[in-house]
Amino acid sequence: MQKIVRVIISFFMIWSLSTICEASTMDNHQLTVKQQFIIPIAAFTAQGDMPKLKVSLMEGLDNGLTINEIKEVLVQMYAYTGFPRSLNAIGTFKQLLDERHQNGIIDVMGKEPDPLPTNKTSLQLGTEIQTYLVGQPVSGGLMDFAPAINQFLKAHLFGDIFGRNNIDYQSREIATIAALASLGGVDSQLQSHIHMAMNIGLTQAQIREVRDILQSKVGNEQADVLAQAFVNVLK
Repeated sequence: MQKIVRVIISFFMIWSLSTICEASTMDNHQLTVKQQFIIPIAAFTAQGDMPKLKVSLMEGLDNGLTINEIKEVLVQMYAYTGFPRSLNAIGTFKQLLDERHQNGIIDVMGKEPDPLPTNKTSLQLGTEIQTYLVGQPVSGGLMDFAPAINQFLKAHLFGDIFGRNNIDYQSREIATIAALASLGGVDSQLQSHIHMAMNIGLTQAQIREVRDILQSKVGNEQADVLAQAFVNVLK
C-alpha cells in the first residue's frame, strides 16, 4: 500500500513539475501570439513556398489572427518580395478560407483599416511615419542619388501601406524582418529594419525570438541570416 502511495505521489510531483516548466516556457515568450504566427507567414511568402505557407496561414487563423490582419501582412509583402509572391500568397489564403468555409469553419474577419487622413498627402504621411520608424529624417546617399525611389518609399511604402492602421508598426516590422531574412542577399535592408524595430520598442529578446521562430518554423539558414544581421546592428 505504501509503495502505491509513493508511486502516486511521485506521479503528481512529476506532473506538477512538468506543468510548471510548461508555464515557464510559455511565459518566456516576448512576442504576442499573433506576432509569433506572422513570422512564418511572412517568411514563406518571401520564399514562395505555398504548401508551407498554407499550413502557416491555417495555424495563424487557429491562433487568433483575423482574416484582415493576415491579408494586411500579405499585401505589405509585395513591397518587399514583389507582386508575384504577394499575389500567390493572397491566392493561397483565399483558397484556404474557401476550404475552411466549406468545412463549416467561420473565421473572424477583423478590423478594416481606417481611411487615410484627408488633410495630408501620402508623401506627407509617409515622411512622418518613416521619420518615426527610423528616429530621424532620412536623406542623402541613395535617396539623393535616386530621388524617385525616395519619393516612392515615403509616399507609397510608408504612406499608403504603413499608413493603414489595422496592424501596428511593430507587427509590420516583424513581418518585414522575417521576409527579408528569408529572401537572402538583402543584409543592408534587413539591418535597417532591425534598427527600426528596436527604435519603436521591440527589445533584443523579441528580435531573438523572431530568430528562434524562424529556426523552428522555417529553417536554420534563415535564422542564421537574421542572427548575423542582428550581431552587426549591435556592434
